[in-house]
Amino acid sequence: MKKRNVALCVIFTIITFGIYGFYWLAQINNCVNELADPPKKTSGLVVVLLTIVTVGIYGFLWAYRMGGLLDAALAKRSMPTQNRSVVYLILAVLQLGFVGWILMQNTINSMIPDEV
Repeated sequence: MKKRNVALCVIFTIITFGIYGFYWLAQINNCVNELADPPKKTSGLVVVLLTIVTVGIYGFLWAYRMGGLLDAALAKRSMPTQNRSVVYLILAVLQLGFVGWILMQNTINSMIPDEV
């Protein structure tokens, strides 16, 4: 697990016409699973496949769940929680899910210690 440069993730997603976005989505999911250690983990590949098969509907549920898992990961590290589940869901419904991904990645980056 490593910190990701959010600007590069956005640029790569744009240049690849969204294909890199699927990879980024899977990586966000896997990082959050590792940080929060939920009892029932869904792999990043399954999230991407379910999102594609359900034409994005699963993405709404996923976005909402990520808010809770990120809060659990923050609490586990004694960091202030953000309660952004509804924000992520609203962004996904408004077709601005990538903005949610940016917020999620920033939160993930804040929990990963800097490399020396």
